[in-house]
Amino acid sequence: MNLDLLRRNDWCGGQLLAFSGLDGPTDFDHNLVGRTAFGSPGIDIKLPGPCRIAFINKQPSLVTNDSFELGTPPVLRGAFVDTHHLLIEGQCEIARHSEQVKTTSRNSRLLVGSASHSDAAKIDTDLDATLDARRRWLEQQNVPATLSPKAQATLAKAFSVMKCQVCTAQGNIRHRWTTPARWPCKAMWLWDSIFHAIGWRHIDISMARDLLSAVLDTQYETGFIAHALQPNKTSHITQPPLLAFAARQVYEAGPNRDWIGQIYPKLCAYVSWDLANRDSDGAGLVEWFIEGEIHCRSGESGMDNSPRFDAATQLDATDFNSYLALECQTLAHFATVLGRNHEAQRWLDQHHSLCQLIDQRLWSDKYKFYVDYDVDRNASSDVLAGAGFLPLICGAASPQQAQHLAAHMDNTQTFATAIPIPSVAAINPSHYAKDMWRGPTWAPLNWLVSFGFDRYGLHRQADDIRQKTIHEIERTCAKYNAMFEFFDDRGKVDPPALLRKGSCDPSNPYHQVFFDLGWTATIYADWVLTNASPK
Repeated sequence: MNLDLLRRNDWCGGQLLAFSGLDGPTDFDHNLVGRTAFGSPGIDIKLPGPCRIAFINKQPSLVTNDSFELGTPPVLRGAFVDTHHLLIEGQCEIARHSEQVKTTSRNSRLLVGSASHSDAAKIDTDLDATLDARRRWLEQQNVPATLSPKAQATLAKAFSVMKCQVCTAQGNIRHRWTTPARWPCKAMWLWDSIFHAIGWRHIDISMARDLLSAVLDTQYETGFIAHALQPNKTSHITQPPLLAFAARQVYEAGPNRDWIGQIYPKLCAYVSWDLANRDSDGAGLVEWFIEGEIHCRSGESGMDNSPRFDAATQLDATDFNSYLALECQTLAHFATVLGRNHEAQRWLDQHHSLCQLIDQRLWSDKYKFYVDYDVDRNASSDVLAGAGFLPLICGAASPQQAQHLAAHMDNTQTFATAIPIPSVAAINPSHYAKDMWRGPTWAPLNWLVSFGFDRYGLHRQADDIRQKTIHEIERTCAKYNAMFEFFDDRGKVDPPALLRKGSCDPSNPYHQVFFDLGWTATIYADWVLTNASPK
């Protein structure tokens, strides 16, 4: 690809900057990570501690997620030498920095390093060669000429984000892996990794396999897999089970029966753990773990602050059960591939049972939609959420029910918003806010629902979801040069002004939409490259 696709005449804040595991070893505990500063050109180092590097305003700029240059010809440039050091050449100044960051200056160069691993000799690194090396992988990627100029630029940005988020094997993680964002969420996350693999399958099938194998590296002997995974530590809750489904997407892009043979027992153990440990009433449907944190009642669901969970009760969940049913169907397919026909039938029976229960308990004749069932209150939920489309992905809906779900995509009272799919229906104003899963649109949910509509041959609805989401990703990327975490379903508020868990506070990364989020980049790449591939 031509790196000029990333060249701009303005300076944009919020772009992540880090050394990529594609170029050498990373270090989870001591990585140097920053992002482009807001307001005026410069860099804010975030890890291992704060440091502000101010640039004299020189434009235009070319910023990848591990290198940059300003001015024409470049009068200021820089790149990550390794995972601990950033080398800058040109006029700049240190506005402030913590003791966790060490800086060395000589002539026109500034070396910024993680204090615990700083090596002042790195200031003499050949910067020309380093810049060439950092950009080589990007230059090798294919950006189809058939795409529009805006799509080409957005895909180039997606590739840059994808490269930035690769980490190398370390500790209990024995394969290459990726983060949602190198900062502030620097760990590996279960369902983010699923969508990362789906995007990576187009450009590096071995990487796509590694990303799923890395998650399985952390599996407990019980079969449990945590939602947040570090080289030597995991969280206590899990996350949406779609690992087998993602493995099938990767397998179909690059068949490898040996790999399936290796991961199949682990995938079975994980699904079995969910079925055994998340059915609180023993009625056959599962419920997400509920937390005490008001702005994150169910981090396990991946939809942390959805109004679905406001009452903090146990819910037979539309999404959780649909994911598990799809996993069972996928495991049946893998069992057949591996010649384990008796196991295939067992998984098909489990799939059929889940689909029947989803249809019996979670379908609402009142709304012609799937809703959660409150086990504690013995009543259906009155929250219509985007998760209610997900029985499409596992085949639980009848053809007639699928048509009812499709009708919601044309109904402005429910889900026909400017940018589908709102995480909460328009008919639920008391539950709606421009805050994460309380209304805004998310790329992974849209990917899954469009997949579900395609499964039922409802291609118009699937294409509408994809195209409108693609358009919004391209629009905001062109304006801010960032891949955002979520988007305003009404199309009126740009991502930086949206709330995150109760507020919008740029000084607190957990209260502002994340910039350069991994799965938005990989989902965009998947959609665009799938459409651009020869049929």
